[in-house]
Amino acid sequence: MSYDYARRGPDGVLLPVDDHHRDVTGGALRAGVFGAMDGLVSNFSLVAGVIGAGLATNQVILTGLAGLAAGAFSMAAGEYTSVVSQTEATEAEIAKEKAAIAENPEGEAAELAEIYEGYGMTPEVARLAADQVTAHPEHSWRVHAREELGIDPDDLPSPYVAAGSSFAAFTVGALIPLIPLFLGFNSILVVSAVGAIGLFASGAIVARLTMRSMWFGGGRQLLLGLVAAAATYLLGSLVGGAV
Repeated sequence: MSYDYARRGPDGVLLPVDDHHRDVTGGALRAGVFGAMDGLVSNFSLVAGVIGAGLATNQVILTGLAGLAAGAFSMAAGEYTSVVSQTEATEAEIAKEKAAIAENPEGEAAELAEIYEGYGMTPEVARLAADQVTAHPEHSWRVHAREELGIDPDDLPSPYVAAGSSFAAFTVGALIPLIPLFLGFNSILVVSAVGAIGLFASGAIVARLTMRSMWFGGGRQLLLGLVAAAATYLLGSLVGGAV
């Protein structure tokens, strides 16, 4: 396995970068995937509901655009707040770990040695490795963060990337069920056909990214989305007829 050592951390320490794997920890992938799925399913369901209620085409489009804007801003704000809160909690734990290493380096080295023993090292080799890590403070707290806390302090997710990805992905997903309406079709069958294509395609893409069956991923997302849209259409028909 080859590594690129050109990247440096915030303290100038060289960091290895594995060039054989995609970055799945930065927040963009998760936010983008859920944003697109949520945008498609929620706006497809919303549009189906108001069509079921008997609204005119221009009213359905206006409702769909309002749902798109509200959902996109809500998703972006939620992702930003979520990632910022997660990062703040992570930084607080890292600060505790730094303080523990400064106050009791011997005890922290012993903890690290126990972890290394759990990986299969002999007690002697594990202790030697832990002592060598502890001897370099800027490496020490990073290693402890990774081994004890399970986080990479040099690869924390960006709240701005997460928010932007979520906003853009939700917008794209929410636009799909509006396409036939922009073309003048106000039929639930046409909207459902376009929505179904989008549901299957998005599920298949996610399955491809996670190395799973595209047919299963696409079919699962198609089923869930159609159930949600059908339930909302039925509710819209009942409410629309009553009011």
